[in-house]
Amino acid sequence: MSTTLTRIKNVLTRTSGYLRTVTSHSVQPYQGCSFGNSLCGVGCYVQHNGHLTRGRPWGSFLEVRENAAESYREHYERECRWARIARGKFSIFLSSSTDPFVPQEARYGVTQRLLAAMCAHPPDELVLQTHSHRVADYLELIASLAERTELRLHLSIETDREAIPGLPPHASSVGDRLATARRAKDGGIRTVVTVSPLLPLEDPDAFFARIAEAADAVVLDHFIEGDGTPDGRRTRQTGLVGAIEGLDPKAAELAYRDQMARVAQRYLPGRVAIGIDGFAGRFPDSL
Repeated sequence: MSTTLTRIKNVLTRTSGYLRTVTSHSVQPYQGCSFGNSLCGVGCYVQHNGHLTRGRPWGSFLEVRENAAESYREHYERECRWARIARGKFSIFLSSSTDPFVPQEARYGVTQRLLAAMCAHPPDELVLQTHSHRVADYLELIASLAERTELRLHLSIETDREAIPGLPPHASSVGDRLATARRAKDGGIRTVVTVSPLLPLEDPDAFFARIAEAADAVVLDHFIEGDGTPDGRRTRQTGLVGAIEGLDPKAAELAYRDQMARVAQRYLPGRVAIGIDGFAGRFPDSL
């Protein structure tokens, strides 16, 4: 993997498209993703962004935005004013195209410095999205930030299976991620498990029962609609759909999401959301 140091002019990107109703801004401490060759990288929609990849295979590069925290502080006042006028509040999704807690974070500390900058200059809302149990190393800092802003930690756990035939291993095990979610929730951090994209479940009842113990809510998102196309055509270009169908052909249909949502409701009544509503924090029962 190629790792390079870069500098960003404005790390606060005003959202459009899918994220527009979720937050006013997105922030990417890194560009590219070292999880690209893991299971979560197989269907990752970001790999279809030619402007970002510039012909490079997904999972082969990581750009470290070493001045992300400084850029945040520099542009905070202007972007905060704009967001409150244009969108009603200054809210951030961190992050939408690269995991904030890639292994290289332990060396470079970009996300850590960014979260510290947010403690000093908090947004109105922060959605912190990760696939990695490594977020556990930052729970004290995140809890401190949660005292200053409306914060939700979103931890992606796509399935209860530790391995899926035909796909690479998870970047973080299912067990490690569930344990991390439980630690965050027990530490007073509002924690949401995002089953995104929903992959075939071996034991749905047991899975959602575990999530109910480990998190405050759950979001289900299928690759159909969830990858930014109505029919999932982006994901159909990858090996993910074939692997899904190899385990359970019905899981490749949108109806599977709704079936699993009904199971989830038995364990998290009023705390189950679908797709964009869940990422935006729109649950039947307020968190």
